[in-house]
Amino acid sequence: MIERPYTFNQSETKLIERLVNDQNVNINHIILPKGECVPEHYSNSHVHLIIVQGTMDLQLDDQPKTQYRKGHIIGVPFQTKMNICNTQEALLEFFVIKAPHPRAMKK
Repeated sequence: MIERPYTFNQSETKLIERLVNDQNVNINHIILPKGECVPEHYSNSHVHLIIVQGTMDLQLDDQPKTQYRKGHIIGVPFQTKMNICNTQEALLEFFVIKAPHPRAMKK
């Protein structure tokens, strides 16, 4: 078998799981109920956020907060301050794709 299958979980509570962590890419899966946030941090690679359910409140650096919904893919540059929260009733579910892998990035 050449392919390598990965699975991800479903949840009604906050969930942050690393799915793929190989030499080329880092992929995480995140579920946030209303009122939950990802801790503020700086992107450690080129990041793409893929929203598959709900609405994301996203603030990058000092820009105003923007809302993105299911079906959006948001590209975030390397070393950008990120604030991600869910202020809506529906669960927010999204994938975080980091490529190249953060280990390959020069600070």
